[in-house]
This record gives sequence, C-alpha cells and structure tokens, in this order.
Amino acid sequence: MNAQDILKYGDSFLQNTLNGLPMETWETGGVCGVWSVKDIVAHLASYELMLNDVLSGFLGSTEMPTLQAMMQDPAHFGDDEVNARKGKSAEAVLQEYQAGHAKNMELAAQISPEKFREVGTLPWYGAEYSLDDYIVYSFYGHKREHGAQIDVFKDRVNGQ
Repeated sequence: MNAQDILKYGDSFLQNTLNGLPMETWETGGVCGVWSVKDIVAHLASYELMLNDVLSGFLGSTEMPTLQAMMQDPAHFGDDEVNARKGKSAEAVLQEYQAGHAKNMELAAQISPEKFREVGTLPWYGAEYSLDDYIVYSFYGHKREHGAQIDVFKDRVNGQ
C-alpha cells in the first residue's frame, strides 16, 4: 500500500463531496447526529492534527498535543474538538483541515514505506497494526463515512 496515495485519495474524496455544497448550508445541523457539515469538517480537521502528531512522532517529535487529548478522553474527543471550533467560520475550519492534510502529506513523504508497513509501531492503537492500517481505518475510512453523510445532506439541500 502507498500511504501517501491513501491520504491523497481520502482528501480528494472529501473535497469532491464538499464541492457544490453552498457555504450557507454548512452550519445546518442534522448531518451526523446534531453535527453540521462545518462540525464534520472541524472533526476531520482535528483528526488531521492528530495524524500530524503521529507522523511527527515517527520523525522523532515528542510533542503530540492532539493525540494526547484523544487518548486522555476518547469518548469526548470528537465533541470537544468540534466545540473548540464553534467560533470559527466554515471557511476557517476548512482551511484548518486543508493545512493539516497538507502537513500530513509532507510528513508522510519523509517516512519510509517499510516503516508504514511495520506492525507494532502504534502500541496504543493495537500491537497487531501498522501505520498503514491506522491511516486506512482511521483516516481514509473515516472520511468515506462522513463524506457519505454529507452526500445525503447534499441531496436534501438539492431537493433530490
């Protein structure tokens, strides 16, 4: 597997899903539970920041504030991160997501394919998993899941 391709395709899917969705609809709730499109993008932005931490860790960094926040309170992490972005505009939240994704692409380019495939490098995720697995399940699959919810909302907005 090519982790950079998986990151690129997950982002491309999300960006295509958001295309054509009027910005004035981004704060309408009910897209995913009470969350709006803006909230979903805020949630995904926090995951991009968490992956920044994970990938940086593979490159020697010990600063992992978003990952630590998730590990301290996984049950509330999503809502806490969305709530932290309530005062931001939809455009600002999208820009934060895009910046986080761009940084992940830069960081991923610095990690060898062998390291991505190495099992047991994320003991907090599961000893039987690799960084590749983590990216597929927690990022690509996550974007596909929320993208499908946005697509259903987009159909409602477009009267389909």
